[in-house]
Amino acid sequence: MTEIQAASFEGSDDGQKKQGTRVFKKSSPNSKITVYLGKRDFIDYLSHIDPIDGVILVDPEYLKERKVYAHVLAAFRYGREDLDVLGLTFRKDLYLATAQVWPPIEEQKKPLTRLQERLMKKLGPNAFPFFFELPSSSPASVTLQPAPGDTGKPCGVDYELKTYVADGPDDKPHKRNSIQLAIRKLTYAPEEPAPQPSAEAVKEFMMSSGNLRLEATLDKEKYYHGESITVNVLVDNNTSKTVKKVKISVRQYADICLFSTAQYKCVVAELESEEGFPILASQTGFCKVYTMTPLLTNNRDKRGLALDGKLKHEDTNLASSTIIRDSSQKENLGIVVQYKVKVRLILGFGSSDLSVELPFTLTHPKPAESPPPSRPASALLQGNIPSSGADVPIDTNLIQLETDANDSCGYRDEDFIFEDFARLRLKGHDADDTEA
Repeated sequence: MTEIQAASFEGSDDGQKKQGTRVFKKSSPNSKITVYLGKRDFIDYLSHIDPIDGVILVDPEYLKERKVYAHVLAAFRYGREDLDVLGLTFRKDLYLATAQVWPPIEEQKKPLTRLQERLMKKLGPNAFPFFFELPSSSPASVTLQPAPGDTGKPCGVDYELKTYVADGPDDKPHKRNSIQLAIRKLTYAPEEPAPQPSAEAVKEFMMSSGNLRLEATLDKEKYYHGESITVNVLVDNNTSKTVKKVKISVRQYADICLFSTAQYKCVVAELESEEGFPILASQTGFCKVYTMTPLLTNNRDKRGLALDGKLKHEDTNLASSTIIRDSSQKENLGIVVQYKVKVRLILGFGSSDLSVELPFTLTHPKPAESPPPSRPASALLQGNIPSSGADVPIDTNLIQLETDANDSCGYRDEDFIFEDFARLRLKGHDADDTEA
């Protein structure tokens, strides 16, 4: 399967013209209920979180007296799925919300989003909306990279949207009339400036006068995925020792917040340089700039590496730095990811090394101008839709595989491109043939 394009375009005299809005759908095995969803990645902007809004198409004759429910579950899986026995699962539920979709409950009705309005108009009277708002304390999707040959769900924090037919919300659903969708919650970094990371270390030796001084500075505090990190290293050697070389590494630290906190570290980029070395005794003023780029491409064989919610058939990237709003709620995050640059001076035999660490944030850029992720129909009635001759902004999704075009071209309600809810294949790599 080739990569699905976010939206289709056709040439016209006045430039590119949008042909349709992509909508993902998935039906139950017996085809009696079908879920329609505008996107699979939901973004936490820190000021607000994309709502999970969609539509379920039902067959009332099949349902009879039964009801249709939808639930969103965020769970932290900390053991292999094939080890789940006797009702004991290696999983901790971090967030759960359930809503009755059919028959609709008047007291729980919310204003329809534009996507829901258009879908319900397209699908007819048996289409019913669902709407979930994730709390600000909900965790981000993080997956720990499995080893080659590992089967089953990988460890990490994942989100599941499930719709099912049952007599009550707590009844066990049957596979034939239920639908499971793997979705992701991802985070944009705040745009406020932060001070340049800088660290200094001084070391004295018993059998030598003077000291060895190491200072390291990063060019900024926040880096985007795929961006190079620049490290400025200054060394003053006022001792009789010799500095042979320098080693610089970018390290990912993943705190597993379970019953007790355990920390795992993984080197995601490193370099070793002898250029300008050795730094001899009483030599001062050494200054050099090094550049390195942490990429998942160079780390696909490392088991336990934290990724941004990797899902089947879809490429991803190294996990973004976790933004902690409330340290007392750290347990509910499941996995907390941080990054540091470590600069280490290697000395001669018999002398211990000197090193410093510089923490930084690795994240995704937030578009300069992004429309609200989901606007109610009232916004359309107030004339906020761009004219057909104007450039319609498209909200770029976080991992650059999907484009959220649900809020554009509202004047063409009938134009939808329905795609099966299957993950995009990972470019240039083999993947299994199952679907999320």
